Amino acid sequence: MTDMSKTSASFQRFMTDAPAHKAAWFQAVQGLRAASTLDVKTQSLIYIGILAALRLESGLSFHVMEAKVRGASRDDIISAVLTGLPAAGNGVISALGTALDAFDGA
Repeated sequence: MTDMSKTSASFQRFMTDAPAHKAAWFQAVQGLRAASTLDVKTQSLIYIGILAALRLESGLSFHVMEAKVRGASRDDIISAVLTGLPAAGNGVISALGTALDAFDGA
C-alpha cells in the first residue's frame, strides 16, 4: 500500500480517531476492488479521473502515488485527470497540477 502520509490531514484524522469506521471503510473499499473486473492500474486511473471531476483534490496525491506504484505513467495520470474535461468542464484542469506534483515528487 502507498504511504498513508500522502493522505489529507482530515483523512488521517478519520483513520486515527474513528478506527471502527476506518476498518469498515477499508473493508468496503477492498470488497469493491475485488468485485471489479478491471485491473488495479485501470481502477486507480478511473478513480483519479473521478476525484478530478468532483474537485476532490485532497485525495489526489495519495491516489496518484498508488497509481504510479501500480504502473501508471505520467501521461496516464494526465489522461486520467483530463478525461472528464468534456463532461465535467474545465474544473478538472485545476486538479492537473496537484496530480503531477504528486507524481513528480516521488
